[in-house]
Amino acid sequence: MLTLYMAPGSSSMAVHIALHEVGQPFELKRMSFNKKDMKSPEYLALNPEGAVPLMLIDGRPLSQVAACLFYLAKKYPEAKLLPANDPETEARAISWMSFIASGIHPVARLGGEYVRNAWTIAERKFGDGDWALGQYSIADIHLFRLYWRMVNRPNPATGFPRMDGLLERMMARSAVKKTLEAEAALGYELPA
Repeated sequence: MLTLYMAPGSSSMAVHIALHEVGQPFELKRMSFNKKDMKSPEYLALNPEGAVPLMLIDGRPLSQVAACLFYLAKKYPEAKLLPANDPETEARAISWMSFIASGIHPVARLGGEYVRNAWTIAERKFGDGDWALGQYSIADIHLFRLYWRMVNRPNPATGFPRMDGLLERMMARSAVKKTLEAEAALGYELPA
């Protein structure tokens, strides 16, 4: 059984989308930033990082977006979230997710030129295709979540046609629609 500890609109959204993509049953556990749920002793016993996402796999905890996405892609290859038996493409996926985690995510709070520079790099790195790895993958899910958040902030950075195209393609996917609908129904409560 899979259980996702999540906060609507946060980084856990990427894992939520991937869970819909793989089509396996899962349980959602909503966490609240305002109530400081991630700092409770019960939650810290599961995830000492005190953050979301946290995915329980038959009761065993797995944290961090990239790890959860990688697990789902490898465990459910029929969902085609990562090309099977292709070490180079897997390495490129890890490269993307490392860049997203270290180069894009942390600059969101800094704003301005930091955000613009991060998305300028992503735009160049993305290339001319429809998907980050040439076909739809966990890298696109992870990238989408942060770009979706950026464009929905006040005064978003603009001028990224490749990212805008990714956003449009992602918004058309059933898994994204289901996730956005479910998370909006729970209510967004995002940190600054």
